Amino acid sequence: MPETLSEAGIEAAALSLGCDVASIKAVAEVESRGQGFLPNGQLKILFEGHIFFKYTHGAFAAQHPTICYPHWTRQFYLGGVREWDRMNEALALDHDAALMSASYGKFQIMGFNFVHCGFTSVDAFVTSLQTGEDAHLQAFCAYIKDVGLARNLTLHRWADFAQGYNGPEYRKNQYDLNLQKAYIKYADAG
Repeated sequence: MPETLSEAGIEAAALSLGCDVASIKAVAEVESRGQGFLPNGQLKILFEGHIFFKYTHGAFAAQHPTICYPHWTRQFYLGGVREWDRMNEALALDHDAALMSASYGKFQIMGFNFVHCGFTSVDAFVTSLQTGEDAHLQAFCAYIKDVGLARNLTLHRWADFAQGYNGPEYRKNQYDLNLQKAYIKYADAG
């Protein structure tokens, strides 16, 4: 089983981002329920068929409608290890598009954000994340800094952070409210 994050690692990341530890823990909890890997040791993913549709220009929609569709829906999510079944189906069709179409690890960063995380390819990004949760945290810190979200995290501007991190539809899943609740839990425990 890959290594989990250490408290020292989280503290160093918080210092690097200029935020508190509770903020980082809140994001991890909301994005992945705090776990970057599945019980079987595989990297936790969520495959997004609408992103695969975008990167393949819908080429596989007719024959593979559960992994290639034009608009976001949770209808085809299988969860857990079964998300890898969806990923493997997509990998067989278009390797790079498949890897860019999932969110990964403890912070559920989308594959298409690999450059923001400091990688030159989506393969390198995914390979790094498979090494352990420290790599998840490093990618998260690089991403937050590169896209300008560190200040929102530091100031606990949860709606602004959620919009930047999860996109304009963040309200549908109440990411901002869930982040605030998780933050309060960790801040009170800390």
